[in-house]
Amino acid sequence: MHSEAPFNAEPPLDRLRASFVTAAQDFYVRSHGDIPKLDAATHRLRVCGRVDRPLDLSMADLQALAPQRTLGAVLQCAGNRRADLQPVKPTSGDPWAAGAIGYAHWTGVALHEVLRAAGAAASAHVAFDGADQVEMAGRRFRYGVSIGMPRALQDDVLLAWAMNGETLRPEHGHPLRVVVPFYAGVRSPKWLTTITVQDHPSDNHMQQQDYKLLPASVTEATVDWQAGLTINEMPLNAAICTPQAQARLAPGATTIRGYAIAGRRAVARVDVSADGGGSWVQAALRHDPETPGAWTFWATTLDLPQGEHELVARAWDEAGQTQPACAGDVWNFKGYLCAAWHRVPVSVR
Repeated sequence: MHSEAPFNAEPPLDRLRASFVTAAQDFYVRSHGDIPKLDAATHRLRVCGRVDRPLDLSMADLQALAPQRTLGAVLQCAGNRRADLQPVKPTSGDPWAAGAIGYAHWTGVALHEVLRAAGAAASAHVAFDGADQVEMAGRRFRYGVSIGMPRALQDDVLLAWAMNGETLRPEHGHPLRVVVPFYAGVRSPKWLTTITVQDHPSDNHMQQQDYKLLPASVTEATVDWQAGLTINEMPLNAAICTPQAQARLAPGATTIRGYAIAGRRAVARVDVSADGGGSWVQAALRHDPETPGAWTFWATTLDLPQGEHELVARAWDEAGQTQPACAGDVWNFKGYLCAAWHRVPVSVR
Protein backbone atom coordinates (compact mmCIF):
# COMPACT_ATOMS: atom_id res chain seq x y z
CA MET A 1 0.00 0.00 0.00
CA HIS A 2 1.41 3.36 -1.04
CA SER A 3 -1.35 5.46 0.52
CA GLU A 4 -4.68 4.92 2.25
CA ALA A 5 -6.30 8.21 1.20
CA PRO A 6 -6.37 8.18 -1.73
CA PHE A 7 -6.10 4.40 -1.83
CA ASN A 8 -3.10 3.34 -3.94
CA ALA A 9 -1.69 -0.17 -3.76
CA GLU A 10 0.01 -2.89 -5.81
CA PRO A 11 0.41 -6.65 -5.25
CA PRO A 12 3.64 -8.44 -4.36
CA LEU A 13 5.25 -9.40 -7.64
CA ASP A 14 5.29 -13.12 -6.94
CA ARG A 15 1.53 -13.02 -6.45
CA LEU A 16 1.05 -10.95 -9.59
CA ARG A 17 3.01 -13.53 -11.61
CA ALA A 18 1.17 -16.52 -10.10
CA SER A 19 -1.82 -16.30 -12.46
CA PHE A 20 -2.07 -15.25 -16.11
CA VAL A 21 -5.41 -13.56 -15.37
CA THR A 22 -5.07 -11.18 -12.44
CA ALA A 23 -7.71 -11.64 -9.75
CA ALA A 24 -9.53 -8.50 -8.61
CA GLN A 25 -7.93 -8.69 -5.16
CA ASP A 26 -4.46 -8.78 -6.77
CA PHE A 27 -5.10 -6.02 -9.31
CA TYR A 28 -3.37 -2.72 -8.59
CA VAL A 29 -5.50 0.21 -7.44
CA ARG A 30 -4.77 3.77 -8.54
CA SER A 31 -7.04 6.41 -7.05
CA HIS A 32 -6.73 10.19 -7.20
CA GLY A 33 -9.41 10.84 -4.57
CA ASP A 34 -11.81 9.02 -2.28
CA ILE A 35 -13.55 5.97 -3.74
CA PRO A 36 -17.16 7.00 -4.46
CA LYS A 37 -19.98 4.96 -2.94
CA LEU A 38 -22.26 4.42 -5.93
CA ASP A 39 -25.37 2.28 -6.36
CA ALA A 40 -25.76 0.51 -9.70
CA ALA A 41 -29.55 0.64 -9.30
CA THR A 42 -29.58 4.44 -9.38
CA HIS A 43 -26.42 5.24 -11.33
CA ARG A 44 -26.84 7.28 -14.54
CA LEU A 45 -24.58 7.82 -17.54
CA ARG A 46 -25.01 11.04 -19.54
CA VAL A 47 -23.85 11.29 -23.16
CA CYS A 48 -23.78 14.88 -24.36
CA GLY A 49 -21.88 17.49 -26.34
CA ARG A 50 -21.80 17.25 -30.12
CA VAL A 51 -24.46 14.57 -30.42
CA ASP A 52 -27.83 14.47 -32.19
CA ARG A 53 -29.54 12.59 -29.34
CA PRO A 54 -28.26 13.30 -25.82
CA LEU A 55 -28.64 10.21 -23.64
CA ASP A 56 -29.35 9.73 -19.95
CA LEU A 57 -28.93 6.02 -19.32
CA SER A 58 -29.44 3.77 -16.33
CA MET A 59 -27.20 0.73 -16.05
CA ALA A 60 -30.12 -1.38 -17.32
CA ASP A 61 -30.53 0.96 -20.30
CA LEU A 62 -26.83 0.71 -21.09
CA GLN A 63 -26.79 -3.07 -20.88
CA ALA A 64 -29.78 -3.27 -23.23
CA LEU A 65 -28.36 -0.78 -25.72
CA ALA A 66 -25.99 -3.16 -27.51
CA PRO A 67 -24.69 -6.72 -27.26
CA GLN A 68 -22.30 -7.13 -24.36
CA ARG A 69 -18.70 -8.03 -25.06
CA THR A 70 -15.91 -9.58 -23.00
CA LEU A 71 -12.28 -8.96 -23.87
CA GLY A 72 -8.93 -9.46 -22.20
CA ALA A 73 -6.81 -6.38 -21.64
CA VAL A 74 -3.85 -5.19 -19.62
CA LEU A 75 -4.23 -1.98 -17.67
CA GLN A 76 -1.10 -0.29 -16.38
CA CYS A 77 -0.39 2.89 -14.46
CA ALA A 78 1.81 5.38 -16.30
CA GLY A 79 3.91 5.45 -13.12
CA ASN A 80 4.57 1.70 -13.09
CA ARG A 81 8.23 1.08 -12.07
CA ARG A 82 8.64 4.69 -10.89
CA ALA A 83 10.70 3.33 -7.98
CA ASP A 84 13.41 2.33 -10.48
CA LEU A 85 13.86 6.01 -11.40
CA GLN A 86 14.36 7.17 -7.82
CA PRO A 87 18.07 6.24 -7.57
CA VAL A 88 18.76 8.54 -10.54
CA LYS A 89 16.99 11.54 -8.96
CA PRO A 90 13.84 11.90 -6.87
CA THR A 91 10.51 12.01 -8.72
CA SER A 92 7.03 13.04 -7.68
CA GLY A 93 4.27 10.52 -7.11
CA ASP A 94 3.95 7.16 -5.41
CA PRO A 95 7.04 4.91 -5.70
CA TRP A 96 5.37 2.12 -7.64
CA ALA A 97 7.43 -1.03 -8.11
CA ALA A 98 6.59 -3.23 -11.12
CA GLY A 99 3.16 -4.23 -9.81
CA ALA A 100 1.05 -1.30 -11.05
CA ILE A 101 -0.21 -3.50 -13.87
CA GLY A 102 -2.64 -6.36 -14.35
CA TYR A 103 -4.48 -8.42 -16.96
CA ALA A 104 -8.20 -9.09 -16.66
CA HIS A 105 -11.29 -10.03 -18.66
CA TRP A 106 -13.61 -7.03 -18.90
CA THR A 107 -17.31 -7.20 -19.77
CA GLY A 108 -19.40 -4.32 -21.07
CA VAL A 109 -20.50 -2.65 -24.29
CA ALA A 110 -18.31 -1.10 -26.94
CA LEU A 111 -18.02 2.66 -26.54
CA HIS A 112 -18.69 3.17 -30.25
CA GLU A 113 -22.13 1.57 -29.83
CA VAL A 114 -23.08 4.25 -27.30
CA LEU A 115 -21.64 7.01 -29.48
CA ARG A 116 -23.62 5.72 -32.43
CA ALA A 117 -26.83 5.57 -30.39
CA ALA A 118 -26.29 9.21 -29.43
CA GLY A 119 -25.60 10.28 -33.01
CA ALA A 120 -22.13 11.53 -32.19
CA ALA A 121 -20.63 14.06 -34.58
CA ALA A 122 -17.32 13.40 -36.30
CA SER A 123 -15.52 15.39 -33.62
CA ALA A 124 -11.92 14.89 -32.67
CA HIS A 125 -12.25 13.95 -28.98
CA VAL A 126 -14.34 12.01 -26.48
CA ALA A 127 -14.11 13.27 -22.90
CA PHE A 128 -14.94 11.27 -19.77
CA ASP A 129 -15.87 12.47 -16.29
CA GLY A 130 -15.92 10.28 -13.20
CA ALA A 131 -17.72 10.65 -9.89
CA ASP A 132 -14.48 10.84 -7.90
CA GLN A 133 -13.37 14.16 -6.45
CA VAL A 134 -9.67 15.03 -6.77
CA GLU A 135 -7.76 17.53 -4.65
CA MET A 136 -4.68 18.76 -6.49
CA ALA A 137 -2.77 22.00 -7.01
CA GLY A 138 -4.93 23.74 -4.42
CA ARG A 139 -8.14 22.87 -6.26
CA ARG A 140 -10.93 20.33 -5.90
CA PHE A 141 -12.48 18.91 -9.07
CA ARG A 142 -13.97 15.79 -10.58
CA TYR A 143 -11.62 13.47 -12.40
CA GLY A 144 -11.70 13.92 -16.18
CA VAL A 145 -9.68 12.87 -19.24
CA SER A 146 -10.22 12.33 -22.95
CA ILE A 147 -9.14 10.17 -25.86
CA GLY A 148 -9.17 10.85 -29.59
CA MET A 149 -12.28 9.94 -31.55
CA PRO A 150 -10.40 7.47 -33.83
CA ARG A 151 -9.41 5.44 -30.75
CA ALA A 152 -12.87 5.76 -29.22
CA LEU A 153 -14.44 4.19 -32.31
CA GLN A 154 -12.33 1.04 -32.21
CA ASP A 155 -14.01 -2.20 -31.18
CA ASP A 156 -11.87 -2.89 -28.12
CA VAL A 157 -12.74 0.27 -26.14
CA LEU A 158 -15.36 -0.74 -23.58
CA LEU A 159 -17.72 0.72 -21.05
CA ALA A 160 -17.29 -2.10 -18.54
CA TRP A 161 -19.36 -3.19 -15.55
CA ALA A 162 -17.69 -6.54 -14.83
CA MET A 163 -14.17 -7.83 -14.28
CA ASN A 164 -13.31 -11.53 -14.57
CA GLY A 165 -17.00 -12.41 -14.69
CA GLU A 166 -17.91 -10.54 -11.50
CA THR A 167 -19.38 -7.11 -10.82
CA LEU A 168 -16.69 -4.46 -10.56
CA ARG A 169 -15.43 -3.87 -7.05
CA PRO A 170 -15.72 -0.29 -5.75
CA GLU A 171 -11.94 0.24 -5.99
CA HIS A 172 -12.00 -0.89 -9.64
CA GLY A 173 -14.77 1.46 -10.72
CA HIS A 174 -18.18 0.06 -9.68
CA PRO A 175 -20.62 0.36 -11.29
CA LEU A 176 -19.09 1.55 -14.59
CA ARG A 177 -15.66 2.32 -15.97
CA VAL A 178 -13.89 2.83 -19.28
CA VAL A 179 -11.35 0.27 -20.52
CA VAL A 180 -8.94 1.49 -23.22
CA PRO A 181 -6.46 -1.33 -23.98
CA PHE A 182 -2.82 -0.42 -24.73
CA TYR A 183 -3.28 3.06 -23.21
CA ALA A 184 -2.07 4.18 -19.79
CA GLY A 185 -4.60 3.51 -17.05
CA VAL A 186 -5.29 7.24 -16.73
CA ARG A 187 -7.32 6.97 -19.96
CA SER A 188 -9.57 4.26 -18.45
CA PRO A 189 -11.43 6.31 -15.84
CA LYS A 190 -13.50 4.64 -13.14
CA TRP A 191 -16.92 5.56 -11.73
CA LEU A 192 -17.95 6.95 -15.13
CA THR A 193 -20.80 9.48 -15.10
CA THR A 194 -20.48 11.57 -18.28
CA ILE A 195 -19.26 11.19 -21.86
CA THR A 196 -18.88 14.41 -23.84
CA VAL A 197 -18.22 14.53 -27.58
CA GLN A 198 -16.22 17.67 -28.33
CA ASP A 199 -13.74 19.22 -30.75
CA HIS A 200 -10.89 19.61 -28.25
CA PRO A 201 -9.21 17.50 -25.53
CA SER A 202 -10.62 17.59 -22.02
CA ASP A 203 -9.74 20.82 -20.22
CA ASN A 204 -9.54 18.92 -16.91
CA HIS A 205 -6.37 19.28 -14.86
CA MET A 206 -5.64 15.55 -15.29
CA GLN A 207 -5.56 16.00 -19.06
CA GLN A 208 -3.84 19.37 -19.31
CA GLN A 209 -1.42 19.49 -16.36
CA ASP A 210 -0.56 15.90 -15.57
CA TYR A 211 0.26 12.64 -17.35
CA LYS A 212 2.62 14.31 -19.80
CA LEU A 213 6.07 13.01 -20.70
CA LEU A 214 8.68 15.73 -20.26
CA PRO A 215 12.44 15.95 -20.92
CA ALA A 216 14.89 15.26 -18.11
CA SER A 217 15.89 18.93 -18.05
CA VAL A 218 12.38 20.01 -16.99
CA THR A 219 11.60 20.46 -13.30
CA GLU A 220 8.40 21.13 -11.41
CA ALA A 221 9.44 24.79 -11.24
CA THR A 222 10.11 25.13 -14.98
CA VAL A 223 7.46 22.86 -16.46
CA ASP A 224 5.45 24.01 -19.48
CA TRP A 225 2.65 21.46 -19.62
CA GLN A 226 1.65 22.40 -23.14
CA ALA A 227 5.10 21.32 -24.35
CA GLY A 228 4.77 17.83 -22.84
CA LEU A 229 3.78 14.69 -24.73
CA THR A 230 0.34 13.44 -23.70
CA ILE A 231 0.73 9.88 -22.44
CA ASN A 232 -1.52 7.48 -24.31
CA GLU A 233 0.05 4.22 -25.52
CA MET A 234 2.40 2.45 -23.14
CA PRO A 235 5.94 1.42 -24.14
CA LEU A 236 7.62 -1.94 -24.55
CA ASN A 237 8.55 -3.22 -21.10
CA ALA A 238 9.53 -6.28 -19.08
CA ALA A 239 9.83 -6.97 -15.38
CA ILE A 240 11.25 -9.69 -13.16
CA CYS A 241 8.67 -10.93 -10.65
CA THR A 242 10.57 -13.76 -8.98
CA PRO A 243 12.97 -13.76 -7.30
CA GLN A 244 12.35 -10.35 -5.80
CA ALA A 245 14.92 -7.68 -5.03
CA GLN A 246 17.31 -8.43 -2.17
CA ALA A 247 16.27 -12.10 -2.07
CA ARG A 248 18.72 -14.54 -0.44
CA LEU A 249 18.99 -17.63 -2.62
CA ALA A 250 20.68 -21.01 -2.41
CA PRO A 251 23.42 -21.74 -4.98
CA GLY A 252 22.41 -23.65 -8.09
CA ALA A 253 19.45 -23.67 -10.43
CA THR A 254 17.20 -20.64 -9.94
CA THR A 255 14.07 -20.00 -12.00
CA ILE A 256 13.55 -16.39 -13.04
CA ARG A 257 9.98 -15.39 -13.94
CA GLY A 258 8.33 -12.22 -15.11
CA TYR A 259 6.00 -10.46 -17.53
CA ALA A 260 6.46 -8.40 -20.69
CA ILE A 261 4.23 -6.13 -22.76
CA ALA A 262 4.69 -4.58 -26.20
CA GLY A 263 1.50 -2.59 -26.81
CA ARG A 264 -0.08 -3.46 -30.15
CA ARG A 265 2.98 -5.43 -31.24
CA ALA A 266 3.81 -8.90 -29.98
CA VAL A 267 6.63 -9.63 -27.56
CA ALA A 268 9.11 -11.54 -29.73
CA ARG A 269 11.87 -12.26 -27.22
CA VAL A 270 12.88 -11.74 -23.60
CA ASP A 271 16.54 -11.86 -22.61
CA VAL A 272 17.66 -12.49 -19.02
CA SER A 273 21.08 -11.84 -17.52
CA ALA A 274 22.59 -12.82 -14.18
CA ASP A 275 25.61 -10.50 -14.45
CA GLY A 276 24.09 -7.07 -14.97
CA GLY A 277 23.80 -7.44 -18.73
CA GLY A 278 27.23 -8.82 -19.54
CA SER A 279 25.77 -12.05 -20.94
CA TRP A 280 22.25 -13.14 -21.78
CA VAL A 281 20.01 -16.19 -22.12
CA GLN A 282 16.70 -16.30 -23.91
CA ALA A 283 13.57 -16.97 -21.84
CA ALA A 284 10.65 -19.20 -22.78
CA LEU A 285 7.52 -17.20 -23.60
CA ARG A 286 3.87 -17.85 -22.81
CA HIS A 287 1.23 -15.66 -24.41
CA ASP A 288 -2.22 -15.83 -25.95
CA PRO A 289 -1.99 -15.10 -29.70
CA GLU A 290 -5.80 -14.84 -29.89
CA THR A 291 -5.88 -11.94 -27.40
CA PRO A 292 -3.90 -8.93 -28.63
CA GLY A 293 -4.45 -7.08 -25.35
CA ALA A 294 -2.86 -9.78 -23.19
CA TRP A 295 0.59 -9.67 -21.68
CA THR A 296 3.38 -12.23 -22.11
CA PHE A 297 4.68 -14.38 -19.27
CA TRP A 298 8.28 -15.54 -19.49
CA ALA A 299 10.60 -17.81 -17.50
CA THR A 300 14.11 -19.24 -17.60
CA THR A 301 16.38 -21.15 -15.21
CA LEU A 302 19.91 -19.93 -14.46
CA ASP A 303 22.72 -21.58 -12.50
CA LEU A 304 23.74 -19.01 -9.88
CA PRO A 305 26.99 -19.47 -7.97
CA GLN A 306 27.64 -17.94 -4.57
CA GLY A 307 28.01 -14.18 -4.52
CA GLU A 308 26.11 -11.02 -5.38
CA HIS A 309 24.21 -10.97 -8.68
CA GLU A 310 22.26 -8.37 -10.62
CA LEU A 311 19.45 -10.08 -12.52
CA VAL A 312 18.35 -8.14 -15.59
CA ALA A 313 15.49 -8.56 -18.05
CA ARG A 314 14.85 -6.86 -21.38
CA ALA A 315 12.14 -7.47 -23.99
CA TRP A 316 12.17 -7.23 -27.79
CA ASP A 317 9.08 -6.70 -29.92
CA GLU A 318 8.30 -8.09 -33.36
CA ALA A 319 9.73 -4.95 -35.00
CA GLY A 320 13.12 -5.66 -33.43
CA GLN A 321 12.82 -2.83 -30.91
CA THR A 322 14.12 -3.23 -27.36
CA GLN A 323 14.32 -1.30 -24.11
CA PRO A 324 16.89 1.32 -23.07
CA ALA A 325 19.57 -0.04 -20.76
CA CYS A 326 19.67 2.65 -18.09
CA ALA A 327 17.01 4.30 -15.96
CA GLY A 328 18.85 7.57 -16.42
CA ASP A 329 17.97 7.47 -20.11
CA VAL A 330 14.23 7.71 -19.35
CA TRP A 331 14.18 9.78 -16.13
CA ASN A 332 11.62 12.58 -15.86
CA PHE A 333 10.50 14.49 -12.78
CA LYS A 334 7.01 12.96 -12.86
CA GLY A 335 8.44 9.44 -12.98
CA TYR A 336 6.39 8.24 -15.92
CA LEU A 337 7.02 5.43 -18.43
CA CYS A 338 10.02 3.74 -16.84
CA ALA A 339 10.90 1.18 -19.52
CA ALA A 340 14.61 0.67 -18.85
CA TRP A 341 16.03 -2.80 -18.29
CA HIS A 342 14.58 -4.19 -15.07
CA ARG A 343 17.39 -4.86 -12.59
CA VAL A 344 16.99 -7.02 -9.48
CA PRO A 345 19.90 -7.51 -7.05
CA VAL A 346 20.02 -10.87 -5.25
CA SER A 347 22.43 -12.58 -2.90
CA VAL A 348 23.40 -16.26 -3.27
CA ARG A 349 24.75 -17.94 -0.12
